[in-house]
Amino acid sequence: MLMRSNQKQTEKKEHPIQNRKTVFGPQTSALFVIDMQQFFCKPSSHAYFKDSTKIIPNIQNLMTVYRQQSLPIIFTRYALLRTESPGSMGRWWNDVLYDDDDFSNIIAPLQPLPNEPVIRKTQYSAFFKTDLDQILKKLKVSNILITGVLTHLCCETTARDAFMRNYDVFFVTDATASDEQVFHDASLRNLSDGFTTLVTTKEVISWIK
Repeated sequence: MLMRSNQKQTEKKEHPIQNRKTVFGPQTSALFVIDMQQFFCKPSSHAYFKDSTKIIPNIQNLMTVYRQQSLPIIFTRYALLRTESPGSMGRWWNDVLYDDDDFSNIIAPLQPLPNEPVIRKTQYSAFFKTDLDQILKKLKVSNILITGVLTHLCCETTARDAFMRNYDVFFVTDATASDEQVFHDASLRNLSDGFTTLVTTKEVISWIK
């Protein structure tokens, strides 16, 4: 009984945000729109899941505010060149999304503007073998706002990688999605304990305005 009591106390442990020194600074932030591609968002794709489309309005709202304030938006898309090895990702999923496949394109409602960077990546993390870190440093970004799919895979890995590179990471809970709610919830719980501050679309918009 004593062991169960201790376990419950551990589960209830909280980490109040007010005790942290992390503060969202809009003028030094960048909005990440991760992998909102037809591969995940188009019903005709075998990788489609319905929650990927539910978050589109919230991402659109964030994009609108960021553009109104001339703040940077960075898009990512997972896609391999035909000459690139799928590596462990290919072996794990037994599936490859190539750059010349229409499903690799970002969906129409979230199309980047010509001046907005689109990072093509070959792994979960948007930082892996890309120039993302250099782009952020050039833009003097220190705060990263994460949106997109999938919460527990590319979004989480990118968030963790960003934290390890000394960025303050904010994760938009209602603008990210996984193919199963249990994965989404578990990811948010883990990230909030050691890597990111959880926020909502409404909170971010109110801070920026």
